[in-house]
Amino acid sequence: MHKIIVELDKRSYPIYIGSNLINKTELYLKHIKSKQVIVLSNETIAPLYLDSVLKQLTEFQVTSLVLPDGEQYKTLEYVTQVFDQLLTEKFSRNSTLIALGGGVIGDMGGFAAACYQRGINFMQIPTTLLAQVDSSVGGKTGVNHPLGKNMIGAFYQPQCVIADADVLDTLADRQLSAGLAEVIKYGLIRDIQFFEWLEANISALLARDKKALSYAIEQSCINKAQIVSEDETESGVRATLNLGHTFGHAIETGSGYGTYLHGEAVAIGTCQAADLSRRLGWLNNDDVNRIIAIFKQCHLPTLPPNNLTTERFIELMSVDKKNVDGQIRLILLKKIGEATLPIGVDKNILSATLDTYGR
Repeated sequence: MHKIIVELDKRSYPIYIGSNLINKTELYLKHIKSKQVIVLSNETIAPLYLDSVLKQLTEFQVTSLVLPDGEQYKTLEYVTQVFDQLLTEKFSRNSTLIALGGGVIGDMGGFAAACYQRGINFMQIPTTLLAQVDSSVGGKTGVNHPLGKNMIGAFYQPQCVIADADVLDTLADRQLSAGLAEVIKYGLIRDIQFFEWLEANISALLARDKKALSYAIEQSCINKAQIVSEDETESGVRATLNLGHTFGHAIETGSGYGTYLHGEAVAIGTCQAADLSRRLGWLNNDDVNRIIAIFKQCHLPTLPPNNLTTERFIELMSVDKKNVDGQIRLILLKKIGEATLPIGVDKNILSATLDTYGR
């Protein structure tokens, strides 16, 4: 088992990475602070792993709630079901919520934990690659709104993250590929050596080689932990973690939540960001083709949907958490391995990318 610490003073916490961690009772005992525990999961994950988690919690007063699976259910309506159960069963402020699932369950569980009685203890057990390497780490929680993705939420750090590589054995191929989009992101924004390793090892990752997957998870978490420790609330460098996300969120919202997996939309958005970086003179054609090639190798889409016009893209991109004073702010690439957050991008150049890339 590897342990990575997210350094946030009194709110520091460990990320545990390894095999069979979901069945290690001592990890739960170390981080649960009272008798009351609720385990939040979804209809896909609960039949596979909920019983395993509950077996580790026999000395606690435990309840569980299983929600539908899908981005379209990441709403205030379904978070209210969590509040309803916590209130009905009279959960106190020192109780613990365990989020067992992918990024949707993690985001909703964290948001519910942040809001209930102004904050209860919270543990993450991410069950997708994307959640293990990205959404479970860093304390971003929230829900979607019809006008924008993740626009309602809070920064709320967990007590720990338990990333069990074994649960990826049951992960659908499409979900595995979607997770690799976020893994690739770390190489693109700050770690050229990791990006080069990924280029050489994508086949092993797609084949679910345990050694390769564990290394990819660990390196991704190391990169994210360092960034979050430096900038918890995204006032600076943490924004670079959103490479491709402004384009990607527009694709998710404009296409209807659930049409594209988050990682699929991010892959397309990253290719669009690469095209825009080339137009600004930072990347060359070979760089852009190299970025597109690695996403294609992961069986990820690289072209935007035809139903989103340039005008609709810009409308959706204008509803983004990174925007300042009505200006769209985009994470771009100075080079492979170095991200940048320019103060402003000429709308004519942005429109050129939206008009022509993949059209």
